[in-house]
Amino acid sequence: MTRRDDEISHVVMRTNYRQAIPAQWAHMSKVFTALGDEHRQRILLLFERGERLNVGHIAEVSTLTRSTVSHHLKVLREAGVLESEKIGKEVWFWVNKAFLEDTFRNVLDYVRNQA
Repeated sequence: MTRRDDEISHVVMRTNYRQAIPAQWAHMSKVFTALGDEHRQRILLLFERGERLNVGHIAEVSTLTRSTVSHHLKVLREAGVLESEKIGKEVWFWVNKAFLEDTFRNVLDYVRNQA
């Protein structure tokens, strides 16, 4: 089905995002970039609720080398998807649940507010 030109309504676009996106969206690019990689998705899915894992735990059940796992964990941490704490010689990682909930809430709010 095609539309005739006289059926197309006038388009009013928001132009206030040409220079900067809303502050609450500033971190989202890194989150979606981090989660866009299948290996990082698999790593994230390894975490059970409230669980903390280190590089060794993840490398043990992964097809990736320890150094590759470390790289992916760094990307996830820098994006805010994971939090970490060094205890002794090991760095422990866990899902940053509050941050992810906030990020996805911003996206859902935007989608829900579309006419």
